[in-house]
Amino acid sequence: MKTEHTIQNEIRVALTENGYTVFRANVGKVKTADGRWFDTGLPKGHPDLYGFRPDGKIFYIEVKNANGRVRPEQKQFIKTVKARGALAGIARSVEDALAIIKETNHE
Repeated sequence: MKTEHTIQNEIRVALTENGYTVFRANVGKVKTADGRWFDTGLPKGHPDLYGFRPDGKIFYIEVKNANGRVRPEQKQFIKTVKARGALAGIARSVEDALAIIKETNHE
């Protein structure tokens, strides 16, 4: 079974080759040398990838492998941005990601 990291990289390459602008969201917290916590600032549930189609339409893609489970805050983020006109969904493959961006009905 492919890892989420591998699937994510395959999606990034494919989207770029298809003319889409795509970014990887680095999220998490780390402890600084002086003991303080540093948070990336992205909201809980922010998807792994986001970007723009050539027409400017924004998309968000949460990448999961075959067994990956979607957390409630990830579902809520996708629901919220879709309600505001963005394209968003869960991708377990390059094909899933392309379907999300091309506005095919998706999670």
